[in-house]
Amino acid sequence: MPSFFYSQFFVRPSYPTQSFEGQTVLVSGSNVGLGLEATRHVVRLGAAKVIMAVRNVKAGEAAKEDIEKSTGRNVCEVWEMDLASHSSVLAFGERISQLPRLDAAIMNAALATNNFELVGTYEKTITVNVINTLLLSLLILPTLKATKMQFPSSQPHLSLVVSEVHGWVDFPEWKADEPLKVISDPATAKMTDRYPLSKLLEVLLVQELAGRVKGSEVIITMVNPGLCHSALAREAGIGLAVMKFFMARTTEIGSRTLIAGISTGIEGHGAYMSDGYTCNTNLSPFVRSEEGRQAREKLWGQVTTILEGYKPGVTRVV
Repeated sequence: MPSFFYSQFFVRPSYPTQSFEGQTVLVSGSNVGLGLEATRHVVRLGAAKVIMAVRNVKAGEAAKEDIEKSTGRNVCEVWEMDLASHSSVLAFGERISQLPRLDAAIMNAALATNNFELVGTYEKTITVNVINTLLLSLLILPTLKATKMQFPSSQPHLSLVVSEVHGWVDFPEWKADEPLKVISDPATAKMTDRYPLSKLLEVLLVQELAGRVKGSEVIITMVNPGLCHSALAREAGIGLAVMKFFMARTTEIGSRTLIAGISTGIEGHGAYMSDGYTCNTNLSPFVRSEEGRQAREKLWGQVTTILEGYKPGVTRVV
């Protein structure tokens, strides 16, 4: 917690300068907030093509126009994708597989809500932030790997936006046979903790994913942007709104950390990044514990079983 306050009040992530000339970059949730500003940076830094993955195409087109006006460059394409629908994610992944190259991807889209809603078998926040975010990551990994083989000078990156709030919640449900079903029970779901819990699950899955992929093929990072002004918490309640009023970074400053996640060298593979720097010591004690390792392995087994049900063979890429 002390590191959170220090970062919010005293740390200003560096302004991005690394070139993306000639590269194709994907940013999910890119019509608002951190995703929008990260997309603007990537366009400004010379990317040849930027894919804006959005749920609301009309809003995406408006964001594209705004970026074009501010940068003077017309390189964005708006592609529809709804992380609440595995069929939408599968269709998006198929479209990505047709690209001649994909050099970097920022998995930024997420949901924060206190309202319980099931999407199929699982609570919606878990579906969006955990299950389908991993599905999308696995679907685009072959294209990222192929880019490295076809364009050796490229160093593909896959960066997932997490949060330091992963350390502000407990996860005793990991000991159950099927943890995701337990936390998707409407009778016991604690929705005030749901966003932090989803980010804890995401951290565990990214750790496991990075351990199964060679950094020399694709550098996988997880990025904590800090508390920022964005549209993410529009459903999250008054408490977070008050914190944001007094403490939040601007959206542009927070977006700098997302660009850092797709700019790091191989030393960043599998790393937790905060303020634009690798800082694995800021991972929660649970994540770094033996119980955390066991929870990670069990969670990976459950989620990948779910994903194999959506698309048989999707996990073979790792």
